[in-house]
Amino acid sequence: MKRILSVLVVAAVAAATVFAVVAEARPAAIPTITVTAKDFRFTLSKKSARAGKVTFKLVNKGPSPHDFKIAGKKTIVIKKGKTKSITVTLKKGKTYTYICTVPGHSALGMKGKFKAT
Repeated sequence: MKRILSVLVVAAVAAATVFAVVAEARPAAIPTITVTAKDFRFTLSKKSARAGKVTFKLVNKGPSPHDFKIAGKKTIVIKKGKTKSITVTLKKGKTYTYICTVPGHSALGMKGKFKAT
């Protein structure tokens, strides 16, 4: 009986070790921040994210075309009802400015700050 119990304990420890190694080997999911554009403002689903790769998904709900620029990358200009995503790599502790690059839109309020933690 003790021998069977010992074998079961060893098997359980081995299984837990394999599971831990497999879990570490899986790449972490890239977080997605939804960016809703309306005339003339952006609403982000979060105001910060962990440093590393982050996807920004632009959803245009305004009547005018918009784009989204952050960390040196930008989406194409999209029309009402369309979406477009970009993935950027953010550095820890840095605050990034985001804007709509359509002429005049950032001056009307389509801009803000996003922090990488």
